[in-house]
Amino acid sequence: MKNYLENKMNLIEEYKKFLENGKTERECVSLIIHLAEKNGYKDIQKTDSLKPGEKVYVCKRNKSIALFEIGTGSIENGMNILGAHIDSPRLDVKQNPLYEKDFIVYLNTHYYGGIKKYQWVTLPLALHGVVCLKDGSTVKVSIGEKSDEPVFCISDILPHLAQKQMKETAADFIDGESLDLICGSEIPSAQNEDSESKEKDKAKKLVLDILNEKYGIEEKDFNSAELEVVPAGAPRDLGFDRSLILAYGQDDRSCAYTSAQAMVDSNASSRTNCCICVDKEEIGSYGATGMGSHFMENAVAEVVARLGEYSELSVRRCLNNSWMLSSDVNSAYDPMNASLFDKENSSFLGGGIVFQKYTGSRGKSGASDADPEFIAKLRNVLDSGNVKYQLAELGKVDQGGGGTIAHLAAKYGMYVLDAGVAVLSMHAPWEITSKEDIQQAYNGYKLFLGME
Repeated sequence: MKNYLENKMNLIEEYKKFLENGKTERECVSLIIHLAEKNGYKDIQKTDSLKPGEKVYVCKRNKSIALFEIGTGSIENGMNILGAHIDSPRLDVKQNPLYEKDFIVYLNTHYYGGIKKYQWVTLPLALHGVVCLKDGSTVKVSIGEKSDEPVFCISDILPHLAQKQMKETAADFIDGESLDLICGSEIPSAQNEDSESKEKDKAKKLVLDILNEKYGIEEKDFNSAELEVVPAGAPRDLGFDRSLILAYGQDDRSCAYTSAQAMVDSNASSRTNCCICVDKEEIGSYGATGMGSHFMENAVAEVVARLGEYSELSVRRCLNNSWMLSSDVNSAYDPMNASLFDKENSSFLGGGIVFQKYTGSRGKSGASDADPEFIAKLRNVLDSGNVKYQLAELGKVDQGGGGTIAHLAAKYGMYVLDAGVAVLSMHAPWEITSKEDIQQAYNGYKLFLGME
């Protein structure tokens, strides 16, 4: 019991560090590469051939990554795959974002993913990302996380003047174009000062001077930037008993971290192991770094080629014969909103790793429906390993729904089941998970990777 608690504490602390330092897809990929290389993984581009026991990773544009450990059997027999996503709901800075309006300087944003817009106002926010310059260099940006750094914020109407606002629906009372970030200000000139002597956009110019001095970037460089606005601050233990975690981005980095950690802590047997962490799930998995692209099959093709077995048929057989856990979160039962849930088919904080046989909404629309044969095989393995698990749906049938990357993997013919952590306040700037569920997810993923 003592060793279990010590191991759990170590896992949780490392997980919290991952959340603190991985607030964008690029940052997550960098952390996963560091973790992988520390455990013997090599960039596949630096290899010409592969043999059983060797470990490689494939990185796509610094925003998606796949880890492989080669098994002793033929790769045509399939792989054991953990698949998570590393993007989270946020605000993205537009390409021409900086403007000054009535003495306040703003960054114009466009929200990313399914957010409740009102949750993002009056919070301390940080700016993370990259600015790519015309000379080919890339500048990394991170402002708002250290105690001596400034933060940013979106303002809201004071209650004294909000009578009209308070009558509007939650979806409408703050519109997307109002989610602009305060990033500077100017002291107004005296009313009797000559208007011709006033310098136009003085505060905006000061902001640009600061950016140029610190990062060497100019206003036009925003055109080739990828800047994300995220909640400022580190994860915190939640509750008197510290049993919960409050943090940004736990959908789906709770599953991405535990999947990657389970991967590097496992040893492949006859079946090759794979852990893939992709971008763009929150907006439909589109683009070159999303699961809807050919990233996965291209990565597998690179592995198959280095095994000396390459043919299109070998790649297809490998994918078709694979087993996958789509490592994604589920909604945690909320006692304060119990009417939204079918309690007998809900996941509870601390109840263990959550399996969703199907996702979708209102009649399973858009779902990937897992095969009971695969679920039974997995149950047998987890029960033998004393892993706590629960089977659940997102909420009541006609209440709504959601989706994951499961259906995009299932198109290859492989067995796929959604498996992840229960999250309270999902898609909010600060989400809640149970430490017990983080541990059980890790345990479950690790056992799955050894499944024959």
